Amino acid sequence: MTTSGASASGDASAHARSSNWNVPNAITVVRIIMAPIFIWMVLADGGADGALRWWSAVVFIVAIATDGIDGHIARSRGIVTDLGKLLDPIADKVLTGGALVALSILGELPWWVTIVILVREVGITVHRFIVVSDHVVAAAWMGKLKTVVQAVAISLALLPFDRVFGDWVFWVNGIAMAAALILTVASGIDYVITAVRGAKADRGAATK
Repeated sequence: MTTSGASASGDASAHARSSNWNVPNAITVVRIIMAPIFIWMVLADGGADGALRWWSAVVFIVAIATDGIDGHIARSRGIVTDLGKLLDPIADKVLTGGALVALSILGELPWWVTIVILVREVGITVHRFIVVSDHVVAAAWMGKLKTVVQAVAISLALLPFDRVFGDWVFWVNGIAMAAALILTVASGIDYVITAVRGAKADRGAATK
């Protein structure tokens, strides 16, 4: 009887830990909500590099930093969920993709860079939704590194440091964005290769 009670208690605890209604997922949703606010702030400034531009950079940095916070909370408390695995990279893509589009609209980033990155991000997001009924594809280490480098590059592009330090800052921004672009493409290729290998393994297991 005691064993049965303990088992029931354990099942209840496991169910609570796996519930989608938790703090990490709430933080992820807030990050998605912050995206349109941040984009409006960037475009409303119109490239004038005024106070609104500085504040838009702050909002972006705070929003993208929550990516590490919600992940840490989920792992440390054992409340990692499939919904969280799905929403987390989407939230990052909405935020960074919106930033890239805004910078291109302002003429501060070539459109081809934005398009290449968005094609990769949208393509992988669509694939995640296609296979979600079978399994949730979590972000790999290269994808996570890509997100970090993208965040740094976009933050540097948003912060009008050239007003303080001079035009050489544009070279730093360019190098950071180039690194983000390379990692974006490389991680996309890695994702495709991993997905193809996984599909072959599943077909092989199904035929046995």
